[in-house]
Amino acid sequence: MTKADLVAYVAKKASLTSKAAKEAVNSVFGAVTDSLKKGDKVVVTGFGTFMVRSRAARKGRNPQTGAPINIAARKTPGFTAGKALKKAIR
Repeated sequence: MTKADLVAYVAKKASLTSKAAKEAVNSVFGAVTDSLKKGDKVVVTGFGTFMVRSRAARKGRNPQTGAPINIAARKTPGFTAGKALKKAIR
């Protein structure tokens, strides 16, 4: 499902115009993004939890030359599915 498909689905289910549904979807994604930028967790009960995960610095190899390189530590977004979502998919 693409973002456009999601907007169309929301518009149909909530009896909204396409423009209103697009604004709603963008607002939800924007709110999740803003919270994660601050380092907060976003918990959607029955769906899952969005969080910021930290990856430690590590050593890697350049695949072309085989030379060792240092890979810096970074933060990545993470998602853990909730119990209800896991049950629905089974």
